[in-house]
Amino acid sequence: MERVVIAREGCKGCELCIAACPRTVLVMSDDFNRSGYHYSIFKNKEDCNSCTFCGIICPDVCIEVYK
Repeated sequence: MERVVIAREGCKGCELCIAACPRTVLVMSDDFNRSGYHYSIFKNKEDCNSCTFCGIICPDVCIEVYK
């Protein structure tokens, strides 16, 4: 099971989760969702410690964090 699940179709590309991540495991994708926004993705899933900062800061509630 993944530690963090990002609902890419709900993401509006604000990049707040990227700025909030202390381990810099999130980046913007090169692809677009159906609404035309770039969305957040992991670059190093194994470095995530499930701190929940990304989920807390997301204004569109697109990120679920599991511990």
